[in-house]
Amino acid sequence: MTAAATVLAASVVVGGASTAQAAPTVYKNCTAVQKVYSGGIAKKSVTKNRVTSKGKVTYRALKGTVKKDDALYKANKKMDADGDGIACEKS
Repeated sequence: MTAAATVLAASVVVGGASTAQAAPTVYKNCTAVQKVYSGGIAKKSVTKNRVTSKGKVTYRALKGTVKKDDALYKANKKMDADGDGIACEKS
């Protein structure tokens, strides 16, 4: 039992800090985001991509690998051009 607890603790600790306490990554641009998450970064509550074309709003399914993480989204919010809760999404 002790060995299992040690292994579990070792898998949670990264570089001296637990992964829950690590600061979210701030990406330089959408190209950098999409290398890691092809569909962008979204708030946990987002289920669809809002797309506005010629003044008409439609909703589409999320495309690619979308990371749903509120803290990561907040750190990269500046890249959410349309304000729909998804940064660097594929439309």
